[in-house]
Amino acid sequence: MVVVVMAPDSFKSTATAARVAAVLAEGWRRVRPADDVRCLPMADGGEGTIDAFEAVGDTQRVAIEVRGPDDRAVATSWLRFLDAEGRRTAVVELASTSGITLLQALRPHEAHTRGFGQAIRAAVSSGVDRLVLAIGGSASTDAGMGMLAELGVRFFDAEGSAVPDGLRGLDAVRRVDFSDALALPSDTVVVCDVTSGLCGPEGAVFGFGAQKGLGMAERDEAERAVRDFARVVEAARPGRADASAPGAGAAGGVGFALTALGVRPGAGAPTVARALGLSRALTGAALAVTGEGRFDEQSAWGKVPGFIADRARVAGAAVAVVAGAIAASTGEFDAAVALADLAPSPAEAMADPERWIRESAELLARHFDTMWGTVR
Repeated sequence: MVVVVMAPDSFKSTATAARVAAVLAEGWRRVRPADDVRCLPMADGGEGTIDAFEAVGDTQRVAIEVRGPDDRAVATSWLRFLDAEGRRTAVVELASTSGITLLQALRPHEAHTRGFGQAIRAAVSSGVDRLVLAIGGSASTDAGMGMLAELGVRFFDAEGSAVPDGLRGLDAVRRVDFSDALALPSDTVVVCDVTSGLCGPEGAVFGFGAQKGLGMAERDEAERAVRDFARVVEAARPGRADASAPGAGAAGGVGFALTALGVRPGAGAPTVARALGLSRALTGAALAVTGEGRFDEQSAWGKVPGFIADRARVAGAAVAVVAGAIAASTGEFDAAVALADLAPSPAEAMADPERWIRESAELLARHFDTMWGTVR
């Protein structure tokens, strides 16, 4: 008998991390039923973070309706539980309140983060000791202005009037008033999988604007608007707001906006891992299996697969990655399986991902003693 830890991220828009972990475990047990298989669904701050935190144990989803990134009402929830130290903890996820998957069509200039701010206000108002803000999966490049507005920050143009939401409004901001800003709990943690600052080649516009629908010809002007907005906010919050802070470019600049409230972004996967007890689960493990929908160059930059690989090595375990598609070197893993290669075609892998996730685990289990290398 060996100990195997299933610690995948979600396969975005296909299967939650909890479901992927369960299906991997099911496939493994079909071949090696005597093994100790432990499921720890993971997340790094994006879609599925609340699902992963539910694995902590006695949790409660609190239903809420917020204003989505395209102004339509969104029925969503935030998570409440007592952590291991007895602190009243809330987890609020940007992906489920202001996320790109909530859009019917991309809105690069109009999309905003008001829904995320509304959910944060609701969680804080309920009375919590600790706040976890997961800021992956954003639909907008509004530098967090919508979120801040819902938390009591006011923005004015040159005439003293309110400004429009979204990226289109950043250019008009000339004055910011933080006097009525909601105070976040002193123990507020921001989790994300981005380490870049707000501006520059890896920032909110040039690094991630294309995902939000910004065309190449629009990016110079968008970058200037974001940079000018940041200067106004930094002047209003000296010593706090910091456009150069690691993670400030996360979620279209939400990371930057949160620095203005006194909190700094941090790596998402380690925060989730600590809550779930990953180190304890890996104790004595022979193998960790991780994965995500698409494994690419970014997968080792603070995302779940790279983090699990590092932690497994420290624990003395081998590590395998299962992904819908693999588009980068998997040299840091002992084995790799792409569903698109395992299935007759990528389309069939997408049509029935659970079948191929299960079969990938069966394949790894059958070749456990000799599998090291890319498995197909």
